[in-house]
Amino acid sequence: MICRNLKARHAKGRFASIVVVAEGALPAEGTLTLASREVDQFGHPRLGGIANVLAQEIEQRTGYETRVTILGHVQRGGTPTAFDRVLATRFGVAAIEAVHDRAFGQMVALQADQIVRVPLSDALRELKTVDPALLHGVAEVFWG
Repeated sequence: MICRNLKARHAKGRFASIVVVAEGALPAEGTLTLASREVDQFGHPRLGGIANVLAQEIEQRTGYETRVTILGHVQRGGTPTAFDRVLATRFGVAAIEAVHDRAFGQMVALQADQIVRVPLSDALRELKTVDPALLHGVAEVFWG
């Protein structure tokens, strides 16, 4: 289904797509084989590996160059606070609801204390920058 959707997008003139895969995702039984099914010291399955397998499969089935970016620890910039954890959950639920509502071409965003949907065209309309005065004060702490 993913490959069919990618081919349909390309047929409409789209030249790039983003496929997001949860690190704990597993292929449907009998469809793809993961490199390993290792477990951690507690006996829980080690997450990950699906992105590389899926990318290989997409490239093989579609002929489109496929690249993988695994955010992992790069994304994890520190110990999350309770606010971070609740906010992440709120974003996740809102994103799932958007997909369920077929609200494609939109992103979820935090505006004040509300999670809202924003058309990608609005989000990308202009470059959003950090106020240089604000950045200057913070930069001095690190670079003098």
